[in-house]
This record gives sequence, C-alpha cells and structure tokens, in this order.
Amino acid sequence: MKNKVQIIAELGVNHNGKIDLAHELIDVASIAGADYVKLQTGIPNLVTSRYAPKADYQLSSTEPNETLLEMCNKLTLSFQETRSLKLYAEKKDIKFLSTPFDLVSIDFLYKLGLDCLKIPSGEITNLPYLRKIGGLKKEIIMSTGMADLEEIKDALDVLTNFGTSKDKITLLHCNTEYPTPMNDVNLNAMLTIRDELGTKVGYSDHTLGIEIPIAAVAMGASVIEKHFTLDRSLPGPDHRASLEPDELKAMVNAIRNIEKAMGDGIKQPSPSEKKNIPIARKSIVAGKKIEKGEIFTSENLTVKRPGTGISPIRWDEMIGQYAERDYKADEFIEE
Repeated sequence: MKNKVQIIAELGVNHNGKIDLAHELIDVASIAGADYVKLQTGIPNLVTSRYAPKADYQLSSTEPNETLLEMCNKLTLSFQETRSLKLYAEKKDIKFLSTPFDLVSIDFLYKLGLDCLKIPSGEITNLPYLRKIGGLKKEIIMSTGMADLEEIKDALDVLTNFGTSKDKITLLHCNTEYPTPMNDVNLNAMLTIRDELGTKVGYSDHTLGIEIPIAAVAMGASVIEKHFTLDRSLPGPDHRASLEPDELKAMVNAIRNIEKAMGDGIKQPSPSEKKNIPIARKSIVAGKKIEKGEIFTSENLTVKRPGTGISPIRWDEMIGQYAERDYKADEFIEE
C-alpha cells in the first residue's frame, strides 16, 4: 500500500522480564497485523542511578518499596534474550525494533541489524546519545514527549549534523504521561512539528483506547506507536496504559480502513458510486401535457428522476425553446 502507516506494537517492558511472556506478546502483535513489535533495551546501571525516583504512574503500579533501579533490573531482558526475540519475531512475520537506553545498547542494536533505531522521549536532551545514533546514519524514529519545539529542533540538528539526513528521520508527537489525559494530547502539535521542522511525523500514544491514534492517522501520521499487553491487570508500570489483544487488533484494522478512506484527494465520482448517478440525479421532463410548437416555460417543465435525459443544469437554456413534438407528462424533453 502506497504511503502505508507503519504501526509499532510497543511491547516495551510488558514482558515483565519473562521471555515466555515476550513470545506471547510477539504472537499477539503478529496476529493483530502490526508492522513492528518493539522492545526496550538497556543496561539498568548505565541508565538509572540508585537515587533515581519512580514516576507517579510507576509508584501506583509497582512495588512501592523498590527503587527505580531495582524495578528496571526486574524488567530487563539480556542481549541474548533480545537477539532470540528478534529471530522469533522474524519467524512470526513481523519486523523487530527495540529502543536503546544507553550507548552500549545502541551498539548492540546496531550490530543486530535493525531496520531503524528508535529514540525515546527521555533521551531527546542526551547529547552523547544523539551524536552516537546520528553517526550511524540509520533510519531514526524519535519520540518527542516532554519536549518543546526548540528542544526537538536542537535534537534534530544533532542527528543531521552527525550524518543522518532529515529524510531518514520521523518525529513522533507524544505525551509522556501514562495514561495521557485527553486534554493533554494536543494532536495539532504533530502538524506544528511537521510544518516547522520539515520532517515526517507520527504519533506515539499513551491514552486509553484507540480513537486518538486513529485520529492521528487521519491527520497525516506516517507512524503510530502504541503499548499493548496481554492483560491490563498484570503487575508492572506500563500495563494500565496499554491495549489488550482485541483492542490492538481493532486499532490496526481501523487504521487500515482510514488509510483506504483517505484516498488520493482528487474529487471525482468513485467507481462504486458511478452507477448511482442516473438514479440519484434528475432530468428535465414535461410537467404536464405539452403540444408541438408550444414554448417551454417554468410552468410546463419540471425536474424529476432519473438522470438519463437533459440535465437540469441546462434549465435556463431550455426555457423559451419550442417543443418539436407533443409531450405527455413526465416524458423526457428532447433537444
């Protein structure tokens, strides 16, 4: 499909550190028809200090007494497990992505041969990180949660200055609250990013439900990213703001329908409606009995279905002409 929206099913850390659960989630993403399934890859002690606090949404959905670093250690898959999940995804006919959260993980994912590298919102001000990814000259998808336009522009400049051309970068509008309140979504900001920075744009969604990513596609998003889980009641920081399997499939189906519905923008009769033109439109007919030689007037002509005779757009042209034969009421007027 031309200009097909790329749908990223964000598995994230919803595997809860369990490889078997990750397999089940990859199965779900493949069955739903997503283009990519995506993990998060990082070495916790390179990403998080022992003093880092949890976000409010993490506090409410994880062990309250554990630190952020302890939580990350529980939810992290090894490089070897990540490599095996990429192979598993390929067997399930779905492309594989992962977000690196540190420089070592960038190297690992690059060597793993991914289609592109995904930059999370939290790294948009991480200069060494951005320089490293920009220098790899891969396709890049970058989320922009918590950032203003100037910060996004600065990050984009780093990526391009270090070797990645702008046409290889897609910026995702995003709000980094789980779940995102509807009045904070600000979908129009996606268009601001596109118009001001001249990049491809998409949307990474953390709202409840599926309507917002569908709306983003109608507005021009080329990439949609959405968290999913087997069950929102599972323990872990991201399950509550994730789609369950049936919802993920419904979102994918809805996006594919929106893609079809957007069309080519040319206003003309569609193939399916052409057959209805003569049925729905009207023709100029005799409004009552008209004798040969009588002048056509608004009193003896009228407009009725079907539209297989003279079009009523020519009404003024027909008024004042002479009838060349007798007409019964409802007969088509002839030239």
